Amino acid sequence: MDLVGRIWRSSLGRKYIMAGTGALLFGFLIAHLAGNLQVFGPPDLINTYAYFLKSKPGLVWGARLGLLAIVGLHVMSAISLSAQNRAARPVPYGGVKTPYAAPLNSRTMLLSGVTIMAFVIYHLLHFTALANGINGVGDFRHLETTLPTGVKAHDVYAMMVLGFGVWWVSLAYLIAQALLFMHLSHGLASMFQSLGLRSHTWWPRVQLFAKVASIALFVGYASIPVAVMAGMGSDHAKKAQHSLQHAVDGGKGGH
Repeated sequence: MDLVGRIWRSSLGRKYIMAGTGALLFGFLIAHLAGNLQVFGPPDLINTYAYFLKSKPGLVWGARLGLLAIVGLHVMSAISLSAQNRAARPVPYGGVKTPYAAPLNSRTMLLSGVTIMAFVIYHLLHFTALANGINGVGDFRHLETTLPTGVKAHDVYAMMVLGFGVWWVSLAYLIAQALLFMHLSHGLASMFQSLGLRSHTWWPRVQLFAKVASIALFVGYASIPVAVMAGMGSDHAKKAQHSLQHAVDGGKGGH
């Protein structure tokens, strides 16, 4: 524990923690996107994938708790380092702004990170906890389908096309993805620098990788709400909306 304390008390140690956790979160974003892009296939594709994950609660909850710990360490180290930097230099050198200001994505890393964190909480309430009243549609818990194997499962495909069919939900997701793009485009390059992997030869390639990777993730994640708003899955959404209304009417009848 003393070793952990020494690492945390060191600014270099916290930079390593932030870089390492950032790399793990980047890997999660890729894996999560790969799963979500299955929505472009037949509905059974993503529904079967979701059912498989739900049938492995130990694996899923282990990953969730691990991810929570990684996010916590990443945020705490970022806030701590930001506070330390401000304390060390509360005003710009000479009391005036330098003519060559840092890029916007660099200057807003903490703000974009906190905003993304708030969005993630909404995302979990929206599509994981299935909190009623925040999706603009209805109770997603009533969405059910039958897989090719004959097993009853939650209709994740219907949930996604209904959820992103609400314009303000899709807009919120697109804004969040734009902020994530800004955060990653600087954060990925900074990660290599924090790990001591910066050199005159490799730095331009590192910056190129950061830009290409962040653009690819933005396009991948943004393509889903854009496709739904353009009409993808509209027939399935209508049927799902009817089943939600039927569930509501049935509930009222039961009272």
